[in-house]
Amino acid sequence: MKPRARDLGITIGQLQPGPFNAITDVPGVRVGHATVQGLAANGKTINTGVTLIEPRPAAAHLHPCFAGVHVLNGNGDASGLEWIREAGLLSSPVAFTNTHSVGTVRDALIALERAENSDEQRLYWNMPVVLETFDGLLNDINGFHVQIEHVAAAQQAAKSGPVTEGAIGGGTGMICHELKGGSGTASRRLSAEQGGWTVGAIVQANHGKRRELRVDGYPVGRYLAETPSPFAQAALPHPGMGSIVVCLATDAPLLPHQCTRLAQRASLGIARTGGGNEDCSGDLFIAFATGNALTPTDYARKGAFTQTLQMVNNDHLSELFLAATEAVEEAIINALLAASDTSGNGHQVKALTAEAMLEGLRQAGWSAQ
Repeated sequence: MKPRARDLGITIGQLQPGPFNAITDVPGVRVGHATVQGLAANGKTINTGVTLIEPRPAAAHLHPCFAGVHVLNGNGDASGLEWIREAGLLSSPVAFTNTHSVGTVRDALIALERAENSDEQRLYWNMPVVLETFDGLLNDINGFHVQIEHVAAAQQAAKSGPVTEGAIGGGTGMICHELKGGSGTASRRLSAEQGGWTVGAIVQANHGKRRELRVDGYPVGRYLAETPSPFAQAALPHPGMGSIVVCLATDAPLLPHQCTRLAQRASLGIARTGGGNEDCSGDLFIAFATGNALTPTDYARKGAFTQTLQMVNNDHLSELFLAATEAVEEAIINALLAASDTSGNGHQVKALTAEAMLEGLRQAGWSAQ
């Protein structure tokens, strides 16, 4: 297993991570991957997949949670976000995949929900949340290789505990800061005096320019010029083209507008690593909060007129915002460290090794604490 940032003595931020340093430190949250690789009939390479984040152990539509979304730059696509903006409710898993598989994954999640629940439990409609980033350099993206069985496999693989990172699931074919990117995760747990809540992040990192990469605030990317860029021989995409999608989770009792504010802080975590400045990048974020137990909407039999809710006092939101920022920052670095060299369709993308990262940090003036 490759080292993560903290294994190398890189301590990002002020707050402490949870036991897994992953989004699964938020109780009930589970993550599953399904990776699709091989050679297509047209001779092109397949490097893609799907990653699934389940907000609660039970069916999401039976146990919805408050949520909010934020778009830093809209050169990307997603399904299911308009209802979250309107109602503030997440009632599906959150899926990450490639740009041209959003529709397939959305349809698969609807079909799986209908197959797994009785008539009494089925929703009249379902609008799953699916976010994407572009893997067309390393993957035969127009081959539509992600299918319903892969979404089902990711769902079956979903579990709590440590989360596999790097070139896996939806992150299989992704490129980050001109290095091999993919899936990464991290968390922060607040002290009892700060509320005791946990914030976790998972990213699909496919963005950024090499020279702008920062690690713990140090301009490491400036010292990685010897690593070849995968874009050197490609007309498109060019360095910086790509996207990053983020899912934030917390067990704090946040209301929808507070979830939106939490989602906005993903922008700061990306900025701290040197990203977020590209026109050709889809930077889409979702945050959900499991701290309130909500009654599911029942279109056949209307429920009670009111529900009893809790809300974090605004005086205590700053700590949660910092936790989200730090978790996203570290998740991106973990994604880079976990990735492996990947080839596809005549292109090779080198991974950032721990040795190269540490040497870049030392050249930039960093020393282990």
